[in-house]
Amino acid sequence: MGLLAKEPDNERILISEGVHLAVCVGVWDLGTQYNKTFEKEIHQLLIMWEIPDERITIDNKDLPLAISKRYTLSLNEKANLRKDLEAWRGKAFPAETLKEGFDLKKILGKTCQIQIIHNENNGKIYANIAGIMALPKGTKSLEPENPLRFYSMEDSKEIPEDTPDWIKDIIKQSKEFQGNNIVQEDIDEDVFGAK
Repeated sequence: MGLLAKEPDNERILISEGVHLAVCVGVWDLGTQYNKTFEKEIHQLLIMWEIPDERITIDNKDLPLAISKRYTLSLNEKANLRKDLEAWRGKAFPAETLKEGFDLKKILGKTCQIQIIHNENNGKIYANIAGIMALPKGTKSLEPENPLRFYSMEDSKEIPEDTPDWIKDIIKQSKEFQGNNIVQEDIDEDVFGAK
């Protein structure tokens, strides 16, 4: 038969457009990343939510779909992180919090509404977060189905094992990770697929 290369049969499953209840299941410090658009280095983070009303079956397990968004680590008045967190909270941050900082670990396990839209890029359709909103009054919070995950480079230079590979790859590109010359067997094995 020979050696055939072809597209995989598995079709990507997108979260449907519209407003969904979502619960935050992950916050990862991505470190300082080079931003091509602004041609400068920016400290970034990634927040992930699970959407319980959208499901996928993996290894005979029924699981919620997840979606994530990258942010600049800033509470500047123009920063998307601040806009989304304030919309999620349903109120503006007090001046004291803006000055002293907001602990992002506090959002883990918290429920919000997320508006999903579909966008096309290079012939592929992607589900993207168009907006984040507070829960309507009287709406019960969701319980996360997945374990909550948090990573801060300030707390540890080692990337947690349960971090998805695609997030590990982003973290490994950071200025902090490159500058630390971190030596870990797991990292070398992941990069070369030797596991």
